[in-house]
Amino acid sequence: MLRIFTSITSIKEGHLSITGEKARYLTSVLRCRKGDELIVFDGRNNCFRTTIVQVNRREVIAEVLNKFPCDSEAPLHIILAQGLLKGEKMDMVIQKATELGVKEIIPIVTERSQVRETRKVSRWKKIAEEASKQSGRSIVPIVHEPIQFNDYISSLITHHPSPLLNGLIFYEEGGMKLSEAVALLITHLASLFVIIGPEGGFTKEEVTLAKEKGLIVTTLGKRILRAETAAISAVTLVQFLLGDIG
Repeated sequence: MLRIFTSITSIKEGHLSITGEKARYLTSVLRCRKGDELIVFDGRNNCFRTTIVQVNRREVIAEVLNKFPCDSEAPLHIILAQGLLKGEKMDMVIQKATELGVKEIIPIVTERSQVRETRKVSRWKKIAEEASKQSGRSIVPIVHEPIQFNDYISSLITHHPSPLLNGLIFYEEGGMKLSEAVALLITHLASLFVIIGPEGGFTKEEVTLAKEKGLIVTTLGKRILRAETAAISAVTLVQFLLGDIG
């Protein structure tokens, strides 16, 4: 069945209207026709099962058959801070992190980042939306604008003043085992920061700064993983240990 995310401002006489880029996507890409069934997500854990009753490139009107809750979200609010990656690697991380249930994605610029600025944020938002739709999520993760590593660490302290942050920074040159690191986290935590470096990883100075600010330094083992592999592996393991996988 066709599925789409869109903001729903109102439902009039049992019908909702989809306009703009979403309408063009439904008509030009998905080739929707009158009579097709469509699941509409509003991004606020509400789903609407509808039947399309009118189609044109500017507007698609659908009759609402029923509304139902569609909360498929993990109880843990994972925020992935990912060092900017080259080419399509960042696209992959955005896509897979979304499928795995990450709630926010923050691109960070580190000392070893080979990419230091980007105009791809709007592209990444679309990738996150498509991945949310494909995986049956009820929200689309927030993809933030890139931020410098030191500024990001400082912002964590500003917004989360605590001797120990609920955050893990993954370092290929050492750190405690993930199972031990998780045991140090505050119990019943609502949110967790997962911080992954770019190609080449973090510098010792960056890891030292993160540790001084209360983040836990951990590792994925002795093998050196590609940055995109590390991100996907870290989120998967965190969701298994603390979230809703397994």
